[in-house]
Amino acid sequence: MNDSLTAEVLRNALVVAAEEAGIVVVRSAWSTFVVEGSDASAAVLDAGGRLIAQSMATTLMNSMALKVALPELLKDFPPHTMRPGEAYALNDAYRGGVHTNDLLVYRPVFAGGVPAYFTATMIHVSDLGGLSAGGMAPLATDVFLEGLQLPPVRLATRDGLEPAVEAILRANSRTPDKVMGDVRALVAGTAVAAARLESLMAEHGEDGLAAGVEDYLDHTETRTRAALAELPRGRFEASYPIDDDGVRPGVAHHVRVAVTLGGDAAVLDFTGTGPQVPAAINASASQSLAAAVFAVRCFLDPTIPMNDGCLRAIEVVLPEGSLLNARSPHPCGGRYVPIYAAMEAVFQALGDAVPERAIAASGILQPFSIAAVGAPYWIHLSYDFGGVGARPGLDGPDATGVHFGIGRNSVPQAEPVESRCPLIVESIGTIPDSGGPGRFRGGLGSRTVYRFLADCHVTTRGDRLRLPPPGRDGGLPGRVGGFHRRHLDGRMERLASKVNNVRFAAGEAFVVETTGGGGLGPPSERDPAAILADLESGHVTPRGAYEDYGFEAAGPVSPAG
Repeated sequence: MNDSLTAEVLRNALVVAAEEAGIVVVRSAWSTFVVEGSDASAAVLDAGGRLIAQSMATTLMNSMALKVALPELLKDFPPHTMRPGEAYALNDAYRGGVHTNDLLVYRPVFAGGVPAYFTATMIHVSDLGGLSAGGMAPLATDVFLEGLQLPPVRLATRDGLEPAVEAILRANSRTPDKVMGDVRALVAGTAVAAARLESLMAEHGEDGLAAGVEDYLDHTETRTRAALAELPRGRFEASYPIDDDGVRPGVAHHVRVAVTLGGDAAVLDFTGTGPQVPAAINASASQSLAAAVFAVRCFLDPTIPMNDGCLRAIEVVLPEGSLLNARSPHPCGGRYVPIYAAMEAVFQALGDAVPERAIAASGILQPFSIAAVGAPYWIHLSYDFGGVGARPGLDGPDATGVHFGIGRNSVPQAEPVESRCPLIVESIGTIPDSGGPGRFRGGLGSRTVYRFLADCHVTTRGDRLRLPPPGRDGGLPGRVGGFHRRHLDGRMERLASKVNNVRFAAGEAFVVETTGGGGLGPPSERDPAAILADLESGHVTPRGAYEDYGFEAAGPVSPAG
């Protein structure tokens, strides 16, 4: 396609097709987290399994799953057997999926009588069984404890949902109506995106659209390789620890990477990463691929599109049977833990290569679920985010996390959650002094308090709550957070980072504290004016200023307060 203006219009039209699909899913879904958090992903792929475009709200975790899983779908359902109006689904983590509650839905789009493209949508549906409501099973020792495994299946025809598949989904959910509402939303999203692709083919012709897609992918590859060529050549190694697996407290695991930069390409080799374990801290290959690609893209031009053209320049080696490429029956529901360790390891390695873009380690997101003790079931699934590590010249942002797995809004607003669940969000705020001290300070963690109006079960999956995110270049670690129970008498009890179905009584409170980000540079080199500003804003207390920086704001402040 020689007309550059037409090419740019077509590129944006492909993204808009995916964007509209995601919006339809959010507006049609039944789950609180999807509706209020806008946590829906949508993408356009071709029959060769190449990622062409994704919505602006789609995370790399989800688009990589949609990419890796499509060839697996086509193994079971060859394209020549597909018919217009059909939709297909799967959630198998070992075949490209994420975990049991994340449903991937595909719709073929035909050109010349055969499927040429696929529109795809994906969300975390409210519940598909397992040890705890909402899809979290932090103490699972095999995948069968995490919920229903769904191989590639025909989900719908032009006449509607397949009755047998709907029956299976309903029979395996604590909230069958919500799940089927979510499923219908996923199918609707693929239909809207398919209609947009058909309109593009009508406008540009089948050959014109195909040529535009090739131009888009080639354009992205060219830009990615040019950006990689600007990075220093060499091999850079790093590792990052995991607190524990929840089953064996205190036993740390490690993710290791060697990043090789050469010319216009990058190779990320995770050989040496710890082996898969019978605990929920493993990840499927699609999720680890997402972590690696995201971390590299953080060091490149942020305007480079995300599609298969970008992936052509980045090779990722994920040893089979490791924490980052688990095989059945090792559980994969806790994929955040190893892949965020992989992200930090790549950040460290590339920070050594490009010190002016380095970042200290950050507090990880802390997922949790709150659910009814019995029927009728209600579920609140959410996350809170840690502080971001400091960067050269900049303090870390507070309680936003460095993340690539959450939707547009990430954390639902308090009022809709309170209206749907018997709880009150008593308070939300940042935690003073939680950011790692340094020449540039790490971002603060947060504290959120949920007071329950009915008995409920709480499930948590946290990390970086024992081993704090380290500082860089002389900076100090962030301060660890934790999950806590506030008893009726006000007594505080710290919970383990990974607990399953801890029963809370009405009137008790669940307190979520996230970990601060690491500092960068020696704290002794922090500008006194910055410390004063921190005191005024509440980022740092007088005691923290004295203990962390040796700074006395208004008269001496003893370490004892």
